[in-house]
Amino acid sequence: MTGRNYFKTTLLLAGLSGLLLAIGATLGGNWITIMLVIAIALNGVAYFFSDKIAIRAAGAVPVSEAEFPELYQIVRGLADRARIPMPRLYVSPSPQPNAFATGRNPENAAVAVTQGILPILDRRELEGVLAHELSHVQNRDILISSVAATIGAVITWIAQLAFFLPLGGDDDDGGNPLAGLLMLILAPIAALLIQMAISRSREFGADSTGARITEDPLALASALRKIEAYARGTPPATTNPSTAHLFISNPFRNGAGAARLFSTHPSTAERVERLERMAYGSPQA
Repeated sequence: MTGRNYFKTTLLLAGLSGLLLAIGATLGGNWITIMLVIAIALNGVAYFFSDKIAIRAAGAVPVSEAEFPELYQIVRGLADRARIPMPRLYVSPSPQPNAFATGRNPENAAVAVTQGILPILDRRELEGVLAHELSHVQNRDILISSVAATIGAVITWIAQLAFFLPLGGDDDDGGNPLAGLLMLILAPIAALLIQMAISRSREFGADSTGARITEDPLALASALRKIEAYARGTPPATTNPSTAHLFISNPFRNGAGAARLFSTHPSTAERVERLERMAYGSPQA
C-alpha cells in the first residue's frame, strides 16, 4: 500500500507542476520561465521555514522532559524504532484533541500535541498517534505538503493576475477576457483538488507506516475514533486553516459527498477500516 501511495503522490505532484507550467505557457512570452522561478523560490522558503510557521500558527510552546516525561519517553522510543533523530517537542494550548509534525527533514523536525489530546488517550493510543506523526517526518511528507501548497498558491495568484492584466495574445488585442475568467475560476479549483488528494494520500501512508512502527494498527484506530468523538464536543478550531493538513485529524469538519474532494484528510471511518484490515491481515485497498 505504501508504494502505491508514493506513486500516487508522485503523479499528483507532477500534475500540479504541469498545471502551473501550462498556465505559464498560456500566458505566453517569458511567463512560463517566470512562474517556474517563482515556484522554486517559494518552495525554498516553505522548505526552510515550515516548522517555525506551523508551530507559530498553532500557538505551540516547547516543553521539557521534566514537564512531560511520558511524552518524551514515548517519542524517544518511537524515534529509535523509526531510526530518526529525536524531534523537538511542543504542546499547543488548544482544547481540541490533535497532534502534528513539521520540519524540513528528520534532523530538523518538531512534533506537537494539543493539551486536549493528552487526557483522552491512554499510553497505547498516544503511541499510535505519535508514531503516525513520526512517519510523516520519516517519509518527508512535510516537504511534499509544502511543495504542493506553494505550487497551489502560485497557481491561484497567477490566475488572478491573468484575469486583471492583459496577458497573452498580441499587445493590440489585450488577451481573451473569457479565457482569463475561466482561468480565474478553474485553475485554483484544479490546483486545490490535486493538493487535497496529495494530503489524503500522505495521511493513509502515515497511518500505515506508523502502524508498522508500533506493530499495533488497532491502537491508532482507537485513537482516531476517540479524537473524532471528542472533537465534536470541543470549541471550533482556532488554528490557521492553511495548516490543517499537518494535523493527524482535520481540526475543521470534513465535508461529505463531493465536498470530501476538498478535504485535507480521508474520513476517520475509512482510515479505521484500513487499519483494521492491516491488523487482521486482510489485503490493503
